[in-house]
Amino acid sequence: MHVLFPKLHPKGYTVPELPEVETVVRVIRPRIEGLRIRSIRRLNGTASLFNGATEAQLNRLVKNQRIRAVTRRGKYIVLELERGVLLIHLRMTGRLLFRKGPDDPERHFTARIDFQNQASLWFRDMRKFGRITYCSDRENWEGRLGPEPLSDQFTLDWLRGELKRRHRKMKALLLDQSFLAGLGNIYVDEVLWAARIHPETLSHRVSQSKAAALHRAIRSILQASIDHQGTTIINFAFGEGKTGNFRSLLQVFGRTGKPCPRCGTAIKKVRVNQRGTHFCPVCQKR
Repeated sequence: MHVLFPKLHPKGYTVPELPEVETVVRVIRPRIEGLRIRSIRRLNGTASLFNGATEAQLNRLVKNQRIRAVTRRGKYIVLELERGVLLIHLRMTGRLLFRKGPDDPERHFTARIDFQNQASLWFRDMRKFGRITYCSDRENWEGRLGPEPLSDQFTLDWLRGELKRRHRKMKALLLDQSFLAGLGNIYVDEVLWAARIHPETLSHRVSQSKAAALHRAIRSILQASIDHQGTTIINFAFGEGKTGNFRSLLQVFGRTGKPCPRCGTAIKKVRVNQRGTHFCPVCQKR
């Protein structure tokens, strides 16, 4: 079974990115790590919820398996089992809710993982774009993703080398999950502004100093957002309806027409590779 990367999202919604997914992982990890799966059910989800598998097929693969660890890879929540992994992608409106004992499902609950201790993990997804995928071979799906931006693998030397090797617009390159895992529209706009790089600059033309600034920005902005439990624009929520607190610290994303915090010039919004893109035309010259 292969992993599908997320499609473009409808106007107004944002796909949870690395900080938001990390926030969810930190909430559910202490609740479900070590539990044994009794069953997994599709409730009001679409036929594509299990990414090509039927409910019966998925149950044969995961039933009675213990969740050894709950981790994150890029924008994926990873439930590491005794054999294989369950990958959960929230897409736009997905939320995971932990419940002990019976609960009455409402129409936006698309799936439920029941554990042998009578607790359950509910997948709530109003737009029903979320996916739950079983993979038997970790390398098969993990090899499709670039390095983690907060890992030791993401070094300045690596970034400089990869930028020089490629000839792509910076906005498109940073959104490519096979290049670097976890960045989406919000944080790509933010890190490019912080590094003073125009979103349409070709990667091989980024100077050594700006590559260093970009490396610092990626690590510091993602970590700051994690510390603030992510960004809620419209739809991101975790736990019992909690929202992220990083929105007030955004410098350009969603601030079209407002003054640049650095120079006062009005923030512009353009489309780069079909994605709405915010930048400062003075601070981020081509």
